[in-house]
Amino acid sequence: MGCGLLFARRESRFDGSPPTGTLAMVRSPTQLDGDLAEEQALRYLLDAGLRLIDRQVDRRLGEIDLIMVEGHRIVFVEVRRRRSRAFGGAAASVTPAKQRRIRLAAQSWLQQHYGNRWPECRFDVCAIEGDTIDWIAGAF
Repeated sequence: MGCGLLFARRESRFDGSPPTGTLAMVRSPTQLDGDLAEEQALRYLLDAGLRLIDRQVDRRLGEIDLIMVEGHRIVFVEVRRRRSRAFGGAAASVTPAKQRRIRLAAQSWLQQHYGNRWPECRFDVCAIEGDTIDWIAGAF
């Protein structure tokens, strides 16, 4: 069963500019910056040939920024932006506790969409520092 048959690609909600209206009123500046980072990572991954399944998936146990497909594999992507490499940079900010929450959220999502027959999966990180994106496939 191909993953692309189960989900239609969602069009991007952002055009690179901050949202306006009601959404902008409930999102903090930090959240808006995160939204723009996700959009930047999404464009990068789409250009690399991945397909979008879902984004900003919020589960009781955690959130998944992007869920994508590469070939037959489901790819759960955590997007992190840091202004500098101080304190280890963007990739280092994906702590073991954060990894655990992402795994639990992914398990919940997989159970909902695939029951007990999960496809092959991978956990990636898109670490953004300045204008540089470091895509770490199989980060954890």
